[in-house]
Amino acid sequence: MRVSEHLIEHPYQSIWVELSKTDFHLGWVDAGGIKTRFLEAGNPELPAVIFIHGTAGSLEAFCANIASHSRHFHCYAIDLVGSGYTDKPDVDYEIPVYVEHLRSFMDAMGIDRTSLVGVSLGAWIISRFATLYPERVKTLTLLSAAGLVANAQTMNQIKSIRSGAVENPTWENVRAVLLNLLHRKHKLSDDLIAVRQAIYGQPGMLKAMAHTLCLQDPDIRKRNLLSEEQWRSISVSTLIIGSLQDHDDYLKTAKYVADVIPNASYVAMSEVGHWPQYEDSETFNKINLEFLLSK
Repeated sequence: MRVSEHLIEHPYQSIWVELSKTDFHLGWVDAGGIKTRFLEAGNPELPAVIFIHGTAGSLEAFCANIASHSRHFHCYAIDLVGSGYTDKPDVDYEIPVYVEHLRSFMDAMGIDRTSLVGVSLGAWIISRFATLYPERVKTLTLLSAAGLVANAQTMNQIKSIRSGAVENPTWENVRAVLLNLLHRKHKLSDDLIAVRQAIYGQPGMLKAMAHTLCLQDPDIRKRNLLSEEQWRSISVSTLIIGSLQDHDDYLKTAKYVADVIPNASYVAMSEVGHWPQYEDSETFNKINLEFLLSK
């Protein structure tokens, strides 16, 4: 007896199951002297979209978004400087370092103008990028937006859980990092943990993590936050996703910047935490594609 397609249940989201739905290329490119890992999918003649991950993350954060977006756009996801399998120079990774890395990546790939999608730290980076290089940005999509507040409790939690996972990259320690990003804990897959564990076990990762976590130092963070004037200066169409089960800092930021950015729209997603693009990829993909295709 044939089982109806709608009765087949997948126990978890797998990186490979998601990426197997599309043709893609995984490679490295020299971006301003930084060997940068990237994933590329979609017709090169289509408009570009670049996905930017969060603190000490990797491009796998967008595994559930590439297939749908690459039907309409030329998509890239990158490992930021100091993260994933990209080079880890011995400098603190403040926002200007990330911004220039993104610019160098675009230059290396011949991307003149792009839409940018960022989660958490990624949203902070692309917001600052848009204030400095508005001519190179078509649209912004901000998920779990950061770059507005400096909350000591939140910063200490980020430092503690990520430092612990790199100092002792056991399965449980790495799993704890990723579980903290989700509201629906059952959505976390073993292969996502395995990739992050391998990344955190790389030689030199302890020093790189210290450089990454510099933004959790109160003084360093404050000098990197965007001012109200900078938020208001963002001129491109901006979609802001508010995750209703995320930490208050990020939900507060999402609502604030939605009011301040002149050409912004705000959409709330329920039953998701810090990674709405992964936790409820079907809803996010629909919302973001409608936004991008309308522009």
